[in-house]
Amino acid sequence: MNKQQIVATNRKARHNFFIEDSYEAGMVLTGTEVKSLRAHKANMVDSFASLRDGEVWLHNFHISPYSHGNISNHEPKRKRKLLLHKSEIRKLIGKTKEKGYTLIPLKVYFSGNMAKVELGLARGKKLFDKRKTIADRDAKRDIERAFRERQKK
Repeated sequence: MNKQQIVATNRKARHNFFIEDSYEAGMVLTGTEVKSLRAHKANMVDSFASLRDGEVWLHNFHISPYSHGNISNHEPKRKRKLLLHKSEIRKLIGKTKEKGYTLIPLKVYFSGNMAKVELGLARGKKLFDKRKTIADRDAKRDIERAFRERQKK
């Protein structure tokens, strides 16, 4: 079993979107990008994935330039190709054509020596959905707190 070393997570994804399904994809990276990822120099704010010509691309995923790199260092926000099975890509093409669905990266991690990204098939939340989620979480927290207080007595 491969251990996962999490590099970056998209903490706002579950707040702003309903995650319907998730997929694991490999990333095509250069050497300095891998070294920066191992040093946890990545930022997933405003990143998203798109489908073009039967391929999946990751946009706006910021990997800082490698500190010991030379003139051939990578560009921080270049688009990166994601590796998925053809059947998964076909399924994603069908789903993202539906209104309101998009692909959001949830986390980036190393599985063994391979850099992977977990993609979520997401539907955007409205403001009232966000408020309801926060209210549900607060109510659950209050119930658990009351339950723990009762157990102490």
